[in-house]
Amino acid sequence: MLSQLRRSIVFSVILLVVFGILYPLVATGVSQVLFTHQASGSLTANGSTLIGQNWSQTVCPGHLRGSCVFQGRPDDLGPYAANPKKDISGGDNPLQANGVSGESGASNLGPRSETLVDNTKALVAYWRARGVTPTADLVTTSASGLDPDISPADATAQIPMVSRATGVPASRLRQLITSQTHGPQLGFLGAPYIVVLQLNEALAHLT
Repeated sequence: MLSQLRRSIVFSVILLVVFGILYPLVATGVSQVLFTHQASGSLTANGSTLIGQNWSQTVCPGHLRGSCVFQGRPDDLGPYAANPKKDISGGDNPLQANGVSGESGASNLGPRSETLVDNTKALVAYWRARGVTPTADLVTTSASGLDPDISPADATAQIPMVSRATGVPASRLRQLITSQTHGPQLGFLGAPYIVVLQLNEALAHLT
């Protein structure tokens, strides 16, 4: 019995050392060497390219808030925005129907939901006030509430707004969008996309 107990203890210690210490160290080391940017959280000077930011509150002197930058999907925008007074944390799970702050995740509002219709109308009005004819993505939320990407069409729709607020010609903004457009992974997985954070960082160099 003691010999069996001893074997169990020794085996447990070996597994702990191999899979609890050595494996994580090796995996971390390899990822830091081969995928340094990704392993460090894909951070830039202004945030992470993996997490959507709330650009709607960016101050634009002489213009409506958010007008001088490109904005992402409405994960923390318009009716989905955070509201501490109402205990609404913002993001794609506003849970405004019951006033409880939510986590990342879909709102699960169906096509017959009056709340969804009202929120969408509010977002359409938000964009039109800024001279933008919104695409479907700009008035619908992503599944995670953390989507950092938009399509080239979403960015192009915002050109009149950004051009008017920044003074950058529309033709230059189109070139900027083209330069920041990433193709499908491996050339065929998914659709072309733009990381909003990187697009706005490139825009900052122009302005």
